[in-house]
Amino acid sequence: MKKIVEQAYADLEGSLAAARSRGDLLVRAAKMIAGTLTAGGIVYICGNGGSAAEAQHFAAEFVGRFLLTRPGLASVALSTDTSKLTAIGNDYGFDEVFARQIKALGRPGDVLWGISTSGKSPNVLKALRAARDSGLKTVMMCGSVVPEVPYVDILIDSPAPNTPRMQELHLLYGHTVCQLVDHIIVEGGE
Repeated sequence: MKKIVEQAYADLEGSLAAARSRGDLLVRAAKMIAGTLTAGGIVYICGNGGSAAEAQHFAAEFVGRFLLTRPGLASVALSTDTSKLTAIGNDYGFDEVFARQIKALGRPGDVLWGISTSGKSPNVLKALRAARDSGLKTVMMCGSVVPEVPYVDILIDSPAPNTPRMQELHLLYGHTVCQLVDHIIVEGGE
């Protein structure tokens, strides 16, 4: 069992070292999100499974509080309304559960932040495409397999050997974006 623990730490350390070069992408994403929020727009976040949990987590950081005291920031996790999810899934299919919400709620200038460790989640990809078609800006966090998604403005990959390490990088990325957004909005940081 000690070998498993040591391997987990080694994998994370290697992933963190490889991910350091993604800092500029995190800054770009934070500037995009901060610009949307200060203009009165909304950030929508979606993902499946653990990525849905991260979407809810990041939305809570914006609406509630991250590190700095500030007014709540408009953010919605698209995985939280079970009535919408089950109705859309039942009537249109699971691939449409996020795209349909974006088509109904999203407005030009808003942001959709999609999370998919595989980079292949059909419902996340369809939502990102629907967002672009509706005039939203788009951010995607994926795993080590980088999809070809011309409708994504900022694509942030996670160079990790397995899903748990990818999710740990996504948590770091998300927290860093939240901290940068706080810095930009509250402190006027550049």
